[in-house]
Amino acid sequence: MNDINDQDKLMAALSYPIGIVALVVLLVEDMRNRPFQKYHAVQALAVNIVIIILAIVLGWTVILACVPVLLWFVTLYWAYKAYQGEYFEIPGLTGFLKGQNWI
Repeated sequence: MNDINDQDKLMAALSYPIGIVALVVLLVEDMRNRPFQKYHAVQALAVNIVIIILAIVLGWTVILACVPVLLWFVTLYWAYKAYQGEYFEIPGLTGFLKGQNWI
């Protein structure tokens, strides 16, 4: 964990609010081979998929449509934590991802 560099932190942080960055990290071999970037990219991609699904399912009403928007704002906090060089778990989601051996 001492080998976390500034690029690892930046790419991990950008993966949360900008889901396409997580996909890029997972597609580029040099980035995917960096454990910190891969951990956060997989987690961020899963979060963004959940947000998209919630937006589609809850989008039929204005009140419930706010849930995915609020969850997206939470990704900014996770991005901050990733930029600080932290490994953290998102309740429910991280356990599922570890169970699938994705992270």
